[in-house]
Amino acid sequence: MKKLFNVLLITISTYGALMAQSNKQTGADSSKMAWWKDAKFGMFIHWGVYSVPAGVYNGKEVPGIGEWIMNTAKIPMADYQKFAQQFNPVKYDPEAWVRMAKNAGVKYIIITAKHHDGFAMFDSKVTDWDITSATPYGKDVLKPLIAACHEQGIRIGLYYSQAQDWNHPGGAASGGHWDKGQDGDMDAYLDKVAVPQVREILHNYGDIDILWWDTPQNMTPARAEKFISVIKQYPNLITNNRLGGGENGDTETPEQFVPPTGFPGRNWETCMTMNDTWGYKSNDQNWKSTTVLIRNLVDAVSKGGNFLLNVGPTSLGEIPQPSSK
Repeated sequence: MKKLFNVLLITISTYGALMAQSNKQTGADSSKMAWWKDAKFGMFIHWGVYSVPAGVYNGKEVPGIGEWIMNTAKIPMADYQKFAQQFNPVKYDPEAWVRMAKNAGVKYIIITAKHHDGFAMFDSKVTDWDITSATPYGKDVLKPLIAACHEQGIRIGLYYSQAQDWNHPGGAASGGHWDKGQDGDMDAYLDKVAVPQVREILHNYGDIDILWWDTPQNMTPARAEKFISVIKQYPNLITNNRLGGGENGDTETPEQFVPPTGFPGRNWETCMTMNDTWGYKSNDQNWKSTTVLIRNLVDAVSKGGNFLLNVGPTSLGEIPQPSSK
């Protein structure tokens, strides 16, 4: 990441005229986007209960990305929820994580507050399927990370899976439900779990800069409005294009590739993994070379975009060494 930052500085200088031209083409952006457009480099953190199985279920490696293991392997809710009893990140050091990111030139961090497995990485009052109630660790991991970001001058964003939730009745599931416990009314789920949790994460930690939605499964304009009415209270909050229901948000989010022409007229960021997974998988050692990552960073920045590079910590709270060196 240090090498990436050095190249980032060169890139910003080399392509300054191009980026200025791109900004002119997009027209006047709201002032809330100014810092984001200058940032260029962010760190994505996919972390949750899925780091316990780490890509392996019943002794067999499950194909695909690590954070989707419950869906891919069709793990029953009761079996998956047992993994939380082994989630104990005693080596978690949020200040060190932020310091590492800052030293690498990262300007903003986005972490999974809740992924599609419905597990809250914070102290949620609307469910016991959270880190404070369901794990031996018993502490909110977002709070100290957000505090460290504020202390060290790093912007902070929270990823929230607004539609898919495989462990609460009524939550959506790509490909359909496989456990009767998942069945229920989606609007009731949104009203009782998802919307209240969005209120929690935006209200409880001080300034949050970005809210990063994902996979708008079964989202309609009416369902999207449930969230829009909440985020309207935070005029400086940046949101992406994945809420659904026809809402475009502030940013486009190409995944694992840099679009050939960028997104003329839109702010955008490419999010990308260092290996083949977002959430930690113990057997995935297919790390991209520094040369490849630098080339992708240069490509994104030269076209007026940001580069959001992912790390997937282990269940002990360690960032894998190939991601941090």
